Amino acid sequence: MKAENMENPEIRLRLARDGGTRELFTASEFAHFCHVDLKTIHNWADKGEIRHFRTPGRHLRFRRGDVLEFLRKYGYPVPDLLRSGKPRVVALDDDPHVLASIRRALGRRFEVTTFQDPFDALVAVGKLEPDAIIVDVQMRGLDGMRCLERLAAFEVTSKIRTVVFSAQLDKRRAVLEAGASDFVPKGDVAALREAIERLTAVDRA
Repeated sequence: MKAENMENPEIRLRLARDGGTRELFTASEFAHFCHVDLKTIHNWADKGEIRHFRTPGRHLRFRRGDVLEFLRKYGYPVPDLLRSGKPRVVALDDDPHVLASIRRALGRRFEVTTFQDPFDALVAVGKLEPDAIIVDVQMRGLDGMRCLERLAAFEVTSKIRTVVFSAQLDKRRAVLEAGASDFVPKGDVAALREAIERLTAVDRA
């Protein structure tokens, strides 16, 4: 198909100027990355082949992590500007030592914000718009399973990857069915880092 967006100087200039700090991309910019036309992007979106959402004006928008995941899945080259920046991660646990270990494991590659209070975390998610959330299913003051179900139910938060980091190994199947993207046994921060890297499509060091 005609790659009409590939040679669009306005798109090239805009991406070169602020692409490294961008979290959302337009259909035209996505088409530029894939060397295809806008019709192809709309077809992919309609078929559910790329995660996306629409603005109130019905314009397509794509999150950085979703674009990276798509490019790598189908073998497209990843532009340098998409490799820059740090994906945002919110971690929620009532144990400060667990949160400290998460910050140490993820801090170099991710922008990590941690919370001990579940209500503070849930309020902040809307503002921070993280790429991923790390949560335990058994914490004081929070029904973890209910939390996963509610995150998966709303359009805005359903696009956020959720990793359950828990010692409740018998809950693995249940949390995945409730909408979690992955389950990692608590204490295995190396596996947690690998899961977050995979789900946010960052290059591994």
